[in-house]
Amino acid sequence: MRRRTAKREGTLYIVSAPSGAGKTTLCRELMKIVPGLRPSVSYTTRPPRKGERNNVHYSFVTETRFKRMIQRGEFAEWAVVHGNLYGTSARRLEKTIKEGYDIILDIDVHGARQLRKRYRNAVGIFILPPSMRVLRERLQKRMSESDEEIQRRLERAKEEIAEYRHYDYIVINDDFKQALRELESIIISTRLATSRFDSSIIERL
Repeated sequence: MRRRTAKREGTLYIVSAPSGAGKTTLCRELMKIVPGLRPSVSYTTRPPRKGERNNVHYSFVTETRFKRMIQRGEFAEWAVVHGNLYGTSARRLEKTIKEGYDIILDIDVHGARQLRKRYRNAVGIFILPPSMRVLRERLQKRMSESDEEIQRRLERAKEEIAEYRHYDYIVINDDFKQALRELESIIISTRLATSRFDSSIIERL
């Protein structure tokens, strides 16, 4: 796959899914195989999970600092998710897009709604689990939440899944490799769309 030319702005890919559907792992693997695709590193007030690194997986900040950033208008979107604050830096997003890189943003449905209003050309992808039973099993295997927290996430998942119709593409994460191929195909087809094509290439023919 060819890299984007520097003259062309990147595309924002908004990826949402209920907790446990596998969107974070899929996005991470997608960036390994698709050149020119970068992550959006969100700010959050939640503590890091095992293996997470600051400013790599998230930018971990205090609630006080996060609220100051809200007051200064630094977020393209922000939301309260499972009792923690999450936000996307507008400056980070716009700088990366102008440099010609595509951005993949792993975000909840409420944040996605805010971003779609601000970035009309963004591409929305919703990842579904094969079933609620499988979703429960995946949450239990993580062993990072209590039974009560898992039940809350499952209830929230039903509300989140109802938002699927507001996205451009649906990917069902039953077979991981197949879901990854489908995500890759979405990126490729979007880059080849006439509306996003670099017209300077035609001029050089």
